[in-house]
Amino acid sequence: MTLQTPDQVLATPADQLANLSPEYLMQLRSNASALLSLANAVTDHLETALEIKYAKRAQVLRLAAGKDTGIIHFDDGDVRVTAELPKRIDWDQKKLNEIVRRISASGEDPNQYVEIKFRVNETKFNAWPESLKSAFIQARTLKTGKPSFRLSLTKE
Repeated sequence: MTLQTPDQVLATPADQLANLSPEYLMQLRSNASALLSLANAVTDHLETALEIKYAKRAQVLRLAAGKDTGIIHFDDGDVRVTAELPKRIDWDQKKLNEIVRRISASGEDPNQYVEIKFRVNETKFNAWPESLKSAFIQARTLKTGKPSFRLSLTKE
C-alpha cells in the first residue's frame, strides 16, 4: 500500500495503517509533522498580518466603547472583523496568601472572597518518607493523559 497524500492516509482505516511497516509509519508521521509545522508557520504569519492590519483600529474602537479588553466587531469592506483582546488576570500568590491570613485572623471565612486550591508537587511527594506520603495518599488521584509514541530509525 502506498499512501501519497494526507487524504489517502485519512481514508485508510487505522487498523490497516497499523499493519504497515514501522519504517513506513515513521515516514508518514514525519510527513504529517512537517505538514503541521508548515501549517502552524503559515497560520502564525497570517495572524501577524491580521494584527498589523487590524490591531490599531480595534484598539481605537475598543477605547471608544470604554473597554480595555473584550470583543468588538467592525466591517472592512464585505468582511466582518471580530477582534478579541482577552482579559488575562494574574494574581500575586504571596500577596493573596497574606490577605487570606488577615481575613482569617479577623475571624472571617476567606472562602467567601477567594478560591483556594491546594496542590502538591509530584517530585517532592515522591521524595517524601512513607510516613508523610500516607497522610496525603487519600487525597491523590493519578490520571493519565493521551499516550504518545515517537519513532526513530535505529540504523541510518
